[in-house]
Amino acid sequence: MEKFREIMDLVGTAVDTAGVSIMVIGAFVAIARFLNRRHGDALGAYRVCRQDLGRAILLGLEFLVAGDIIRTVVVHPTLDNVIVLGLIVLIRTFLSLTLQLEVDGRWPWQHHDPPDVKPK
Repeated sequence: MEKFREIMDLVGTAVDTAGVSIMVIGAFVAIARFLNRRHGDALGAYRVCRQDLGRAILLGLEFLVAGDIIRTVVVHPTLDNVIVLGLIVLIRTFLSLTLQLEVDGRWPWQHHDPPDVKPK
């Protein structure tokens, strides 16, 4: 059983590493796209950069939450760790929701009509 916990600890760390890597690579891609823009709408390029960066952070946060869940539930399942995990998940969920609002301009549960379809 101890070997399984060690493996799950490594898996949790790998998932955390993937989350951080996604955020860092996403930031570099967003900045590169912004700097590589053609002459044109600077405000539009700024908005696209913010959206790209926000999406990278959102995806990275999902991986970080998954890594925390793996390590807390499998590796160290104490009541204190579960409470801390609950607080971390609440904070990251709040961050994800606010980032989603920032990126898409709407809450995740709001209906999204395609741009070419007008509501009746």
